[in-house]
Amino acid sequence: MEMIVKPEGTKADDFEIAVANEIAEIAKKTKDLAQPLKSFKMAAAKEVSVAGDKKAIVVFVPYKLFKNFRLIQSRLTAELEKKFEGRPVVFVAQRTVLTKDYKRSHKFGGVRPHNHTVSAVQDAIIDDLVYPCECVGKHTSINGRSGKVIRVFLGPQGQQEVENKLDALSTIYKKLTNKNITFEFKN
Repeated sequence: MEMIVKPEGTKADDFEIAVANEIAEIAKKTKDLAQPLKSFKMAAAKEVSVAGDKKAIVVFVPYKLFKNFRLIQSRLTAELEKKFEGRPVVFVAQRTVLTKDYKRSHKFGGVRPHNHTVSAVQDAIIDDLVYPCECVGKHTSINGRSGKVIRVFLGPQGQQEVENKLDALSTIYKKLTNKNITFEFKN
């Protein structure tokens, strides 16, 4: 399928094909989304177990296409959640983490860019998960039982769209980064 971008030698699984087919169907049915979705590509799609038997869908979009995709993300998310019977759908940019010993070729010398560090990529994942809300603050606390817990404070913009998915977003972040996180709205 031309909507799925995979490295050479790897094939898309059945779930990724199902998500791509639903997006293509939305593009056919919705006139105003048809044009922007022509250039839409996805790198992968995963089904993540959230609470009990509930599942959420995480769609990875290539980083270079993600900025333009933000314009239609809210509407596409709402349409996909309808198609997948209310399961939370989240779009995350596919970013790369470079190791500490990363060296550029001699021609271009320099150090590893900050946006390719582990902490920068994980902070960007938080912003991707809570879109259209804004992350207005972050606090790390240490508990005796659960270790480090990151508390993220969200602004009021887009609260209605994200409010009912906060537990699912925490679980998705834990699966992607192996870090505990809680989301709260700043009053």
